Amino acid sequence: MSELAVTERTRHRRMRENGSVRKADLDAVLAAGFVCHLGVVVDGTPMVVPTVYGATGDTLYFHGSVASRSLQQDPAAELCVTVTHVDGLVLARSVFEHSVNYRCAMVYGVPRVLADEEKLEGLRVLSEQCAPGQWDYARRPNRKELAATTLLALDLAEASVKISVGPPDDGEGPDAELGLWAGNVPIRTVFDAPVPAPDLADGITLPDHIAALRTA
Repeated sequence: MSELAVTERTRHRRMRENGSVRKADLDAVLAAGFVCHLGVVVDGTPMVVPTVYGATGDTLYFHGSVASRSLQQDPAAELCVTVTHVDGLVLARSVFEHSVNYRCAMVYGVPRVLADEEKLEGLRVLSEQCAPGQWDYARRPNRKELAATTLLALDLAEASVKISVGPPDDGEGPDAELGLWAGNVPIRTVFDAPVPAPDLADGITLPDHIAALRTA
């Protein structure tokens, strides 16, 4: 699938020029982070919960005990998962024209709760998205830990993507004569130097895959 299906929920209505139906753009937005916001209705109350995720192929994996509660009440309960990256402030000559540069994806659907035998693969994807190489380095979950973990999978078939880039666009209007600075201020997320646990035994060195996060 090279293009995303357009549904009533994913149709771009505002700022259509920022919308994308390219599956590659959805994959790129999801690959660039590991924290999403899960929108779900629990006991009749809407909730938006931050949680970690991992994406691969056509599936999004995420921790979701809150969503699991909702699914117990209504197995067909729909939810929405949102991933957003803020890439910069767009500062125009007037406050009205201010905006942000961003990449955002919204995924809709009914998730499925993974059984223990499926959780390992989902947890591997999630772990590798957060810290590539850590799955093979650290101890993997045992049966008791798997039983205590709620992991859900959501198909990526229904998704909406928007991407906003570039400078302010008021340079040809009357505000251009105000003599004020205008432009964009890029924002990026970086990993700082790893800090060892205070009880780390002497002689245990930083593994290469964690050191590499600073240059990723």
